[in-house]
Amino acid sequence: DLQIGQKVYAIGNPFGLDRTLTTGIISATGRRLPTARGREVPGVIQTDTAINPGNSGGPLLDSSGRLIGVNTAILSGSGASAGVGFSVPVDVVNKVVPQLINKGKVPTPGIGILALSDQVAARSNISGVIVADVAKGSPAAKAGIKGIDRSAGELGDIIIAINDKPVEIFNDLAQALFELGVGKTARLRIVNNGKEREVVVTITDIS
Repeated sequence: DLQIGQKVYAIGNPFGLDRTLTTGIISATGRRLPTARGREVPGVIQTDTAINPGNSGGPLLDSSGRLIGVNTAILSGSGASAGVGFSVPVDVVNKVVPQLINKGKVPTPGIGILALSDQVAARSNISGVIVADVAKGSPAAKAGIKGIDRSAGELGDIIIAINDKPVEIFNDLAQALFELGVGKTARLRIVNNGKEREVVVTITDIS
């Protein structure tokens, strides 16, 4: 329910300065945040609130003092706040933390595909997730999903819906897989060369 332009507050210890409060707005939602392990956290909140080293792990609050995210990273050439900060949404935190406590790790739901970026899809005037590559032996491979044929110069399959819910960008797919969870099945609607088909895949842990 977050709105672009909504006022938010960050609490943390930037540069070792205890109990510091900064304020700003939500700049965007649904961002994809790469991790050191080569994965991505979907649905991340972008804010212009000043977030610096020492803010990581601190709360991002709305104007009613409710937790809406956990401050995690910044985009900066200098290492200091440039007005582009990222927070993991509280919905993700609520799902991940109990699994970390109980099992010590969190599975990463996936189907074994590598997708082209949303920017490439937008430039090509394509709505959906363009499959670039498919991992051998993955659920996607078993379901017959195809990536880009580089030798023939042909585009791969485009995922346009999951369980009848439209997929316009990668985050739509990643969020749906996250909500369903490992071991569940999903129906994917796919288009290729103007022809649509449906396939069923079993979500697996790709971590």
